[in-house]
Amino acid sequence: MSDCQGLGDCDDTRMQRIYEYLDGALTREDITEIKNHLDDCPECTEQYDLECVIRNMVKRSCTESAPDNLKNAILDRIHAIRPVEA
Repeated sequence: MSDCQGLGDCDDTRMQRIYEYLDGALTREDITEIKNHLDDCPECTEQYDLECVIRNMVKRSCTESAPDNLKNAILDRIHAIRPVEA
């Protein structure tokens, strides 16, 4: 049984460890501990799954490129407000 089962949400420290797990910043022993906790704790598993979705969306959006017409419109606005350099 999870150490947070029946106690409501896990504390911020536990969630920080889950973020470190997702970042690959834990030792093998810590990874095993977090995996075991996620197996037993539906609340943390839900937060873990949500964080995975968010990270995947951010990762995917970082690879997308803005359309050329948007880039040109932004550059035109910058040039319109920037003083002309001599």
